[in-house]
Amino acid sequence: MSAPVLTLPDPAPISHRWLDFNDAPSQYLCTPKPEQRLDPEELKQRLNRRLAEALYHLFPAGRIVQNNFVIGNVHGIQGDSLKVELSGSKTALWHDFATGDGGDILSLWGAVYGLDAHNQFPQIVSSIHEWLGTPQGPLPQRDNKRGEAEAKDLGVSTGKWDYQDAKGNLIACVYRYDTASGKQYRPWDVKAKQHKAPEPRPLYNQPGMSQSDSIILVEGEKCAKALVDQGICATTAMNGANAPVDKTDWSPLRGKHVLVWPDHDLPGKDYAARVTAQMKRLGLASLAIMNIPEDKVQGWDAADAVAEGIDIKAFLGACAQGIELPAEVINPTTCVNVELPAYKVGQLLDDPSPFPQDWVAPRILTPGGLLVFGGAPKVGKTDLLLSWLAHLAAGLPFLGMTTPRPLKIFYLQTEIMYDYLRERLSILNNADVFDPNFLPLVRQNLVMTPQVRFLLDEGGVDKVYEAVTRFFEPNQVDILVIDPLRNVYDPGKSGNENDNTAMLAFLQDRVEKLRHLVNPQAGIILTHHTKKITKKMVEEDPFQTLSGAASLRSFYTTGMLLFRPDEKQAMRQLVFELRNGKSIPTKLVDKLDGRWQEMELPSERIVRKDYGEKQDAERKRCHDVILRLIFDEAAKGNLYTPTQFREAFDGKAGLGAERTIDRRLKVLMTKGFIKFNMDKNLTAGANSKYGVMCVEDMEIPAGEDPEAGKMIMKSLLPTHFKESQTGAILPVENPEVWVCVGDI
Repeated sequence: MSAPVLTLPDPAPISHRWLDFNDAPSQYLCTPKPEQRLDPEELKQRLNRRLAEALYHLFPAGRIVQNNFVIGNVHGIQGDSLKVELSGSKTALWHDFATGDGGDILSLWGAVYGLDAHNQFPQIVSSIHEWLGTPQGPLPQRDNKRGEAEAKDLGVSTGKWDYQDAKGNLIACVYRYDTASGKQYRPWDVKAKQHKAPEPRPLYNQPGMSQSDSIILVEGEKCAKALVDQGICATTAMNGANAPVDKTDWSPLRGKHVLVWPDHDLPGKDYAARVTAQMKRLGLASLAIMNIPEDKVQGWDAADAVAEGIDIKAFLGACAQGIELPAEVINPTTCVNVELPAYKVGQLLDDPSPFPQDWVAPRILTPGGLLVFGGAPKVGKTDLLLSWLAHLAAGLPFLGMTTPRPLKIFYLQTEIMYDYLRERLSILNNADVFDPNFLPLVRQNLVMTPQVRFLLDEGGVDKVYEAVTRFFEPNQVDILVIDPLRNVYDPGKSGNENDNTAMLAFLQDRVEKLRHLVNPQAGIILTHHTKKITKKMVEEDPFQTLSGAASLRSFYTTGMLLFRPDEKQAMRQLVFELRNGKSIPTKLVDKLDGRWQEMELPSERIVRKDYGEKQDAERKRCHDVILRLIFDEAAKGNLYTPTQFREAFDGKAGLGAERTIDRRLKVLMTKGFIKFNMDKNLTAGANSKYGVMCVEDMEIPAGEDPEAGKMIMKSLLPTHFKESQTGAILPVENPEVWVCVGDI
């Protein structure tokens, strides 16, 4: 591959023009008439009465932390350097700890709008009057100057790259900051004069691309600039490896010879797979990908190659691996001004590009996929979901489902209030559902909301996006969860959630919009309610029990249902419907000792039926033996905690080893055949969260009857039981009534 030596136009005059606000249009600032103007102290009092509302008006990205409203600076950048007191003797006083600036609410209002409190106080008063509702004329415009002062929360930028169109007109800039927590990048939209990426996002070095037929597509501006300085035409998508392919204008590459040079790491491989899939549908002259030598260190990139003094052109020729393009290409809908995608079977069969990795394997949740998780009320959907998401955040398998790495998850749940959400998580933590070795990943990667009441309408989508970006860079989010769908469903003008047309519109206009704002490759999980599933529905089609089933099933990539096939039993079935993969057998799941586990699925045996019946009989025998031992030992005055019982009967009475006994005990506890008495006088100093085990009609010695010459026996009733869904240890309502779930 060869490319002409490229001389870029001097960007300085353009940069100076957009940074120079001296020629900005004048702002009309209306001063109220004296008889309309409030006294400054009265003005402050009125603002103080609506302080939180006023602060959110000034800083939509702010948040309340304890007794303070916090934001990055007066320009509204996210952070916590600037704090405003919300109550007490210092109510409405503010201080920016990064700059040392501060004052009262009036000076803060002026700082936001670029007004000096000493020389432009009438304009500040006018602006506040406008917001309070007094007709005072037009509201002043914020000063949106993009100087280094606006990034004081990040320090001085250490790099800047200009994005220009083919004619050299400045579109956007990307600034790099090296902070204590790592490098950060901030785009600046020149036209909008805002800290955001333009829509669509431009490619870097478009003037150079317009003069070259051969282009290297790399990760990041630093790599592109390094190659350009070597006389090689290079470009990058904004955000590098995290670039959203559907928000980028790839059209400048049409008809070009393109070589993709990814970084030498796993994100780089993923980036190469995504962009080559995109490029093959773009109408290129040729497409190739760099085959990086394996001896290169992790993260090695084009800039490293230049720094090492490698002959870049020779290296390109040696490592480029061509990719065959379809003979006829129709551009995808993700490009700008393109036609509907369509392919010949031959094109699809001949496409050698790698398949994307599943977020949840096997094909349960794919990049850009939508999973609807349904179930009747109180069947345990949220409880199972919490455990599942914790495992995904830690990168651990769950009920036979796997993930390639720890995932970043935003969980919008709308039912459990803050304190009870804390309680639910504490129960999971105490039950060791969160592996201590992986708990730091769960704490960092899983973000969830307490109970919220709002609709996912147009404003709701923006609100969720703002919440997500408080914790994650948008393109870092792997999974978005909405639980349950009915609580945020916005029917619009079409109807309720059972209206298939309204449901389809909601999925397209709200759910998909949110996904594309956050990360087009993110997977989405929606929980949804079903009717009570009968045996006949299971046999015919359980997924028809979803409300709005027709639209949901035409839209989702995976359906997943949790239900009890037998109301008398605690065990539940987990069934799947996959659009993008092979069918998955139904799983029988239950919660034992706080953990969701996959159980043996009962079925009529055809092969080795006699042997299976013997196994069933052996399990029943062991359960009978355990209950009889607890009963008989109690009559002798011997009471056991679960741990003591395992140790005492290890290898005895045909029960097997401790591990086998533990598994059988947990089944009996969950089904209610074993309950607990937590009288500390009975545990004999043993450290147990359960207390001693009780079985039905159990009695213990209460002393000797001297007249009859025999032992007096008394009943030992349970005080607590193990709840089948959550695994929590709860008080028994009526110790005299013994309730069991299912058969022994």
